[in-house]
Amino acid sequence: MTGSIVVWSILAAFGVLLAGFASALPAAARPDADEVGVLWQPTSLRERINRPFQALADRSSRQRRLNGGLTLAEHLARADLKLRTSEFVMIQVAFLILGGTLGLLRFGFSAQFVISAVVWYLIPMRFVKFRQGRRLRDFNRRLPDTLSLLSNALKAGFSLPQAIEAVAHNTAAPVSDELSRAVREMNLGTTTSQALTNMVRRVGSEDLDLIVTAITIQSTVGGNLARILDSIAHTIRQRVQIKSQISALTAQARASGWVITLLPFVVAAILEVVTPSYFRVMFTDPAGRVLLVLAGLSILVGNLFVRRITNFKV
Repeated sequence: MTGSIVVWSILAAFGVLLAGFASALPAAARPDADEVGVLWQPTSLRERINRPFQALADRSSRQRRLNGGLTLAEHLARADLKLRTSEFVMIQVAFLILGGTLGLLRFGFSAQFVISAVVWYLIPMRFVKFRQGRRLRDFNRRLPDTLSLLSNALKAGFSLPQAIEAVAHNTAAPVSDELSRAVREMNLGTTTSQALTNMVRRVGSEDLDLIVTAITIQSTVGGNLARILDSIAHTIRQRVQIKSQISALTAQARASGWVITLLPFVVAAILEVVTPSYFRVMFTDPAGRVLLVLAGLSILVGNLFVRRITNFKV
């Protein structure tokens, strides 16, 4: 039994390694369909491996769009990850195989095997969420200074597209990246309001949404846009200052909440890995299952209370 598991693990690892090499290979040139008279079919190893993963990514994106959420490509754009959707799905599948293999080697065919596979499968998306949050914080922190530069450019006589282009060359990432992309869209014929709206959807910043809304309204009813931007920049600076003060005052309570929430799961995972027979009774005995459910509910309720106490809407 153990020998067959090792063999299948080696085969799975070889498949993942082969997929990684295939994704790094250069893509084959695509001939024009009118010239050859038939639809082009991928012939390179990279394209053949990429096709099923791209189909999975497209299906996931359609489902997310129907549910009103962000597509997989938009999630990757918000996280500033230069990956194709098919490549990200390939990474998820590789983590699923890795987690399932490790769970199978350690626990055999059991509930822990399924849990291990699911947890490893969720790791890439959690990394994307982490990148999104960090990038959004950096963007919001640089936004007031960016507004001041934009206002000064307008006062100097630049038009709004010219001011955006000038600011894009004088700011740091991630603001410069998003403004440069908006400038490229405007150069290709997209209206200024639509390019800014697309930027809001890519970034997901509420402060940027407020700015774009103000710019859209000003373009319709008129007014001094430079003065409006100065007022918004002052408001955003005040919000950032208040958020920083609240974060400093509630840091200890939030840290305590996370420690209290994660400590039971960490201890249970260590016991399950180190001495499975000692902790297995919690899964096999009915009373143990009841205690686990009650403990999980208590931890969830306590975490919700702590988050509610330390979370302030500014």
